[in-house]
Order: sequence, then structure tokens, then C-alpha cells
Amino acid sequence: MPTPFSLSNQTAFVSGTSRGLGERFAMTLAQAGADLVCTSRTLKSLDDIVKRIEDLGRKVLPLELDVRSLESITAAMQAAKAHYGKLDILVCNAGCNVRKPSVDVTWDDWNLILDTNLRGSFFLAQQAAKELMIPANYGRIILIGSVTCVAGYAGLAPYGASRGGVKQMAMSLADDWGPHGITVNVLAPGWFKTAQNAVMYSDAEWVDYLSDRIPLKRPGAMPDLDGPLLFLASEESRYVTAQTLLVDGGISGGATRALPSKK
Repeated sequence: MPTPFSLSNQTAFVSGTSRGLGERFAMTLAQAGADLVCTSRTLKSLDDIVKRIEDLGRKVLPLELDVRSLESITAAMQAAKAHYGKLDILVCNAGCNVRKPSVDVTWDDWNLILDTNLRGSFFLAQQAAKELMIPANYGRIILIGSVTCVAGYAGLAPYGASRGGVKQMAMSLADDWGPHGITVNVLAPGWFKTAQNAVMYSDAEWVDYLSDRIPLKRPGAMPDLDGPLLFLASEESRYVTAQTLLVDGGISGGATRALPSKK
């Protein structure tokens, strides 16, 4: 009987793996047995994670990737295809945010966020499906969203629009590619400390304010994402597609709770 959640003999491509959630996702998949394609806008920033994955005995291909460029996406996917000849798992993690009041959001702010989080995820998934997953009649595509897929927060209008778009996009892609054995789901973290929002977590009063509004009474910790990621990446999720899996301590279900904002 196969080991549950094993990714032995699988190949995974994770965008934005030089730090934060992407770094954690890549290591989690490698620890489960997968070989990796790790990407960042600069190759040098991947040196540390490449070494740690190789120390696990897994293969790893580091690549430059800017998801705002179709040329870069296409080149990275072609390089992954040439190196491994297959792709079982894609995690569209690369993302960005500009936190500011909606009246101060600029045209360029909007384009940066939507081009990275939404358009970049679409075309990365498109290239993976077209080049490698549809021909193999198999694939696990995991789009990274957030609690803003389903909830609105002050100062996050473009970001929320991009993540809400990811949720809707996953349902369409799942319908498109389901006949080819490909599942498409969204892993949506709640309030986790990352480089993008670290300044907020330096405010102990705000962390207490946030924690009081989460049913489990604490922000997320990186290990909280390991099991959900492995579930969506593995054979155990074979009949799960077009879904958004919220890993948020229950905050999205607290409809009567005030929404967290930086005080």
C-alpha cells in the first residue's frame, strides 16, 4: 500500500522560492520525496534552498523567473521540461502586495499586483498544463491565494482583487483541464507572518487584536500549511478540484468579527 501523501518520483515546480511561504512549500515537497524546480527573479537568492534540498537527497533545478513576463515564464517551463521531461505538481506562489489606502493606490500599484498575482499565475499554469501536464494526462496545480479570496480588508483592495480572481480562475481552469487528469485548487493562508507583512507583527498590540479575532486565537505558523499543501499535491486529493482550502484558523468564518487592520 502506498505511503499516504508520499511524493516519491514526483517533480514539482514552485515559483518564488527564495524566501517566505515559497521556501517553505519547496522544502515541504522535497521532504515528501519530490524533486524540485525552484525559481526566483535572481539565481543567487536560491543558493541556500538549493543546498538544503540537495542535502535531503532530492534533485533540484534553480531557474530565474519573473512571472510578469510571458517570455520568462515560457523559458522557465521549457527549461524544466528539458531537465526533467515531466511535471507532476505546480505551485504558483510568486506574489506581491502594496499596502495603502485605496484612495492612494496608483495605476502602477494596481498593475504590479494584478500582473504578478493573477496574470502571472494564469500563464504559469497555462504553460505547465499545455507543455507537460495535458500530454501526461496528470497534474496537480496549486494556486496560492489568501483569506482575501473571501474577505475584504482595509488597505488591500488590489491585493484582494487579485486573490479573489485566483479563486475564480481556479474553478474555470479545473473545468477546462479536469478531463486531462489535472486538478486545480487554491491554498489560501490566513494571517501568517512573512517578509511582506513583518512590520505589522512587530506591533504586539496589533497581534493581540488580530489573535482575538481568530477562533483558534493565534496567527498562522509555517507548519500549519504543510499538511494542506501535501494533501493538494498528492494522490490523496485525486477527487478534489476547483476548491479553495482556507488555512486561516477560522477567521473567514467569523462573519460578525471586526476585520483586522493596522491600528
